[in-house]
Amino acid sequence: QVQLAESGGGLVQPGGSLRLSCAGTALIFSIYNLGWYRQAPGKQRELVAGSTSDGSINYADSVKGRFTISRDNAKNTVYLQMNTLKPEDTAVYYCNAERITDWGARRNFWGQGTQVTVSS
Repeated sequence: QVQLAESGGGLVQPGGSLRLSCAGTALIFSIYNLGWYRQAPGKQRELVAGSTSDGSINYADSVKGRFTISRDNAKNTVYLQMNTLKPEDTAVYYCNAERITDWGARRNFWGQGTQVTVSS
């Protein structure tokens, strides 16, 4: 059974840092596009950072220069380093793994989410 498990969330003061991790089981990370999404209360879920299987990386404008996504395919783990955190970064952060199979089927998996709260 495929599982994605996030960890590393918590309470941090503005300007602080956190590192989120997402470990996957029963899937091969190297062939998946991986992403970190977040959802704040009353808002839609949004893409924060993405890492494609072919090495492309993209970020939401709101986190460029502050967040860094990285992946360790050997460990089936994707990370999100978050620096210079702001109160508006407060949200539940979700890990996502997605791919299109050779026959056109979409495989899409989500973690359970980890809460990040930025507050003084």
